[in-house]
Amino acid sequence: MLVTMTLTERPADEDFLRQADPYRRELLAHCYRMLGSVHDAEDLVQETYLRAWKSYEKFEGRSSLRTWLYRIATRVCLTALENRGKRPLPTGLGNPGAQAGDELVEQAEVPWLEPVPDAMVGAEQSDPAAIVTSRETIRLALIAALQHLPPRQRAVLILRDVLQWRAAEVAKVLNTTTTAVNSILQRARTQLAEVTPHEEEVVEPSAADQRELLDRYVDAFERKDITAMVELFTKDAVWEMPPFIGWYQGAENIARLIDTQCPADGPGDMRLVPTRANGQPAFGLYMRDGDVYRPFNLPVLTLSASGVEHVACFFDLSLFAKFGLPEVLAR
Repeated sequence: MLVTMTLTERPADEDFLRQADPYRRELLAHCYRMLGSVHDAEDLVQETYLRAWKSYEKFEGRSSLRTWLYRIATRVCLTALENRGKRPLPTGLGNPGAQAGDELVEQAEVPWLEPVPDAMVGAEQSDPAAIVTSRETIRLALIAALQHLPPRQRAVLILRDVLQWRAAEVAKVLNTTTTAVNSILQRARTQLAEVTPHEEEVVEPSAADQRELLDRYVDAFERKDITAMVELFTKDAVWEMPPFIGWYQGAENIARLIDTQCPADGPGDMRLVPTRANGQPAFGLYMRDGDVYRPFNLPVLTLSASGVEHVACFFDLSLFAKFGLPEVLAR
């Protein structure tokens, strides 16, 4: 039950909703960074608001309401993470890269990392500076890297380096000392650097050449033009597609994988509908089924100046509804 449906009994309810609702999207982004799941993040934001609502009459205003809500959300996330493992992408499992001819191995029981729609976390704002900041802090590569950190390290790194909180504020959230927070932060930064040795060369697709690259991507896939696909990817591009555990590197290897494993027979069998996830271009990919097209997967792209350098294709079809994508497309 939504908070907005339950706040009907106390005088403070209307004031709470008015004051707290503007922070919902950024709190969703915070919970998503912590959990790596848009589904879990929604649940934990709801739990955050329920706890805050129940305690609102005791809120004394010693900190801002925003800070108070973040404290509650962080604690809710840490509690949720006590009995949960990390949410990886296939590249985070430690397995070597696969070849296009290898057998596809599916592990549906793994709680895989999920993408998040830009619209849900405020990455489609009108302020260009706010857009850049919000997109950088939800990049898929960053969220995947955060999964390698223990929960408390994850919380400290997000609060200190993403939200720019003071060490004393973080210490209060975690019921520890400022010295301990600084020590945890140092370990978190070191471990994060080990799993992300270099920053991705991310280029926004707003420039004409990047829009042209995305147009070529759509055209190549909708025609299943393997030769054109090879030209889209960088030399060391990576392709992964949870829940399948294999990941594939190299433009020709990726193209062979699509040629041999994709069920589309040729032109007209696939349709791509543009969207945005994690501050990056994404698509809802539909496969022809008789007279209609049905959801197949949701690829999220990382672009560089020289081409497409990473694609994560998510086969969790429940994501289509989260992205506001249609259940079916007419031919």
